[in-house]
Amino acid sequence: MHVKTASTDYPVLNTIRDRWSPRAFANRPVAREDLLSILEAARWAPSCYNDQPWFFILAEKSAQELYEKMFNCLLPGNQKWATSAPVLMLSVARTSFAQSGKPNQHALHDVGQAVAQLSIQAVSVGIFVHQMAGFNKDKARTAFSIPDEFDPVAAIALGYPGDPIHLPEDLKTMESAPRQRRTLSEFVFNGTFGTTTDILP
Repeated sequence: MHVKTASTDYPVLNTIRDRWSPRAFANRPVAREDLLSILEAARWAPSCYNDQPWFFILAEKSAQELYEKMFNCLLPGNQKWATSAPVLMLSVARTSFAQSGKPNQHALHDVGQAVAQLSIQAVSVGIFVHQMAGFNKDKARTAFSIPDEFDPVAAIALGYPGDPIHLPEDLKTMESAPRQRRTLSEFVFNGTFGTTTDILP
């Protein structure tokens, strides 16, 4: 298994250190009990007014017609590698509150929280998630009959990591590149925006 553990400045959970977004997936179906646990983790994410605005459209490779419909919504750059993923998903946000019908400006934030929990739960059982902005929203809306008050957010590939040797040459380099993040001093502020917090050494 290709591993890309993060080199963190401060201690975090191993599942956070180990989480990354592979493009190479093994030719191995995701166990049903693991998939259900991953979705259960998303279920228990926090949300504004407990509105739970997240929805997921699921396509397993074993359901060929459904999988191809999901795959065809991806942009060509993602189709190059996502074809190896045993599961494709689409996250969808309800953009208004279920009870009041008023616009929910935090819906995308809450869907992101659900997918973050889903991703961490996946890593705990050796499964990895790659989220994609590169998909055709209009095609997805039509293909899956998504109503106007719901917004397709991201496509998701999910599975066990595979051997990068099977990737196109341009993607092999990206797959092996070290993981990098900005330092805390660049995005944690104190008092005013842009002023580095004084909790840092």
